[in-house]
Amino acid sequence: MSALLDTAVRAARAGGDVLVPFWRNLPHGAVEEKQQNDYVTRADRESEEAILRTIRAEFPDDAFLGEEGGVREGRGGDGRMWIVDPLDGTSNFVTGFPFWCVSIAAMERGSLSAAVIWDPLRDELYSAARGEGAFRNGERISVTSRPSLAGAFLATGFPFRYRHRIDAYLALFRAVFLEARAIRRAGSAALDLAYVAAGVFDGFFEFHLSPWDIAAGALLIREAGGAVTDFDGGERFLERGNVIAGTAGVAEGIRAAAREIITEDSI
Repeated sequence: MSALLDTAVRAARAGGDVLVPFWRNLPHGAVEEKQQNDYVTRADRESEEAILRTIRAEFPDDAFLGEEGGVREGRGGDGRMWIVDPLDGTSNFVTGFPFWCVSIAAMERGSLSAAVIWDPLRDELYSAARGEGAFRNGERISVTSRPSLAGAFLATGFPFRYRHRIDAYLALFRAVFLEARAIRRAGSAALDLAYVAAGVFDGFFEFHLSPWDIAAGALLIREAGGAVTDFDGGERFLERGNVIAGTAGVAEGIRAAAREIITEDSI
């Protein structure tokens, strides 16, 4: 496990080393719109290639799932896949809003085994290995002790790629808002999840994320003592992209609010 985590750390830092020179310094023509309100930059692509090279140097047979390059099949290896977002929070990066990160997770035979989220601007490295706890810059972290949704400090994200689901999202937002202390939307789901693991936020919810948005943060939260589920309380969050996370009580409170409005299969 230490070899996986060490490689993930080095790969995340390699990706960050690519991104930082581009920060607030993107050259003309370096930004493209993949679909409405969904951007990719030269920095995203070069970061992903740096991450891939670092991982493949140690684990050449492993498969790779990246936001920009899609699935790149391995040669069998140990049945392992690396799930990578080379720049989570691209819209923030493009506009100069300082909330973005690199996210890397290793999955073995369907189970998350190692995770790293690297925030170069704050020099904060979040890491976890299955069964070994979660850490920020080497110091153990844990979710908060918040017992319920009442008074919780939450993070969320808007379903900007799925605007036809906005009514369901706003109904859930209203139900949660009426119980929570406050809700923030900062624009990087991976970093939001890392903040849940570190006890900054009590919980998080969002629709229609991608596996690379969720995978590393999910392992961090579970290793920090928290819960991560889909909207029905199941394990389909990587498959479906609908995620509720937080302390056990907060996550159950969000699910209870959701049950009055939606089901996993309705979104």
